[in-house]
Amino acid sequence: MKKLCCIVGARPNFMKIAPIMRAFGEDANTITPILVHTGQHYDESMNGTFFKQLDIPAPDIHLNVGSNSHAMQTADIMKRFEPVIQSENPDAILVVGDVNSTIACALVAAKSNVRIIHVEAGLRSFDRKMPEEINRILTDQLSDLLFTTERNAEINLLNENVSPEKIQFVGNVMIDNLFHNLKKTSEVNEIIARNKINIDPVKGYGLVTLHRPSNVDDSGVLRQLLETLSEISRRLPLIFPVHPRTAKKIEDYGLNSLLESDNLISTPPLPYLDLLGLMSKCKMVLTDSGGIQEETTALGIPCLTLRENTERPITLTEGTNTLVGTDRNKILEVSDEILLNGKCAGRVPELWDGHAAIRIASKLKNWL
Repeated sequence: MKKLCCIVGARPNFMKIAPIMRAFGEDANTITPILVHTGQHYDESMNGTFFKQLDIPAPDIHLNVGSNSHAMQTADIMKRFEPVIQSENPDAILVVGDVNSTIACALVAAKSNVRIIHVEAGLRSFDRKMPEEINRILTDQLSDLLFTTERNAEINLLNENVSPEKIQFVGNVMIDNLFHNLKKTSEVNEIIARNKINIDPVKGYGLVTLHRPSNVDDSGVLRQLLETLSEISRRLPLIFPVHPRTAKKIEDYGLNSLLESDNLISTPPLPYLDLLGLMSKCKMVLTDSGGIQEETTALGIPCLTLRENTERPITLTEGTNTLVGTDRNKILEVSDEILLNGKCAGRVPELWDGHAAIRIASKLKNWL
């Protein structure tokens, strides 16, 4: 039996680890996974409900890190994870995505001569002002086995002198999670009633998520985005589950009045299955999330990404995603086009078939 520490810390990690843990469970005689939750997302609405809804087993180890600056949080995770490595003595660690927990645990493992497996390797925005980009690049340089979601990711890794024998194209575990959970979602009418959302879904609606520092930490940018969303909502009601970080910034900057539009409907963070159910039936999504760009592509839902770049270019070239940045005119132009012409063309990318985690587990069995 090989012992594998699997690291999660933030909401996107939970969705990526869920199908991997299920795949390990189907071959319990080979790999013993130890689920380590750093506690990077500590809010119950961003954390506990996800474990329940995604059928993720309770963490074996919880580091209880909580919020802080990037440097302090990364350092705190490293300090708390090192004793785990020493006591558990795993054969390898598995990290997913690009959050602070990813790079922090990879650094500890590398310094402890423990092998590192990175799921979702090779994605690049080529914008080093993004903390996630730094996390991605450094984690990939430290990793011994790199699982990629798309062909371009391998090109990125080869350009950074990663050995080709370390790279395995397996597809996208986010889509595994999506397909697995889509059948568990409630009808939209039920979701709207349960969350007290005052819209008529028959007439159509859009969905908004917003949390990146580049969008919410600057009062001018956040004001412009909220004003633009309010304008769009006059043509299409928008459901806006507000991330705790975003809610705090809106309060700090005195922008609460911009959420008082009848058709820009703010809610607390929604349970994942409710968010997924709403996403699957909406007319468009406006987001700065990475994972939602992928989910909307798999669902065939038009997506406006409120960023200047994306580490998931396949959602632009093959999927349903459009980069609109924070420019009001561009956002309105693309949203009007979608409302006029309906769904945009796109296709589900190669190996986004719901079986990526099975391929990962199979390759790990031999590799370990």
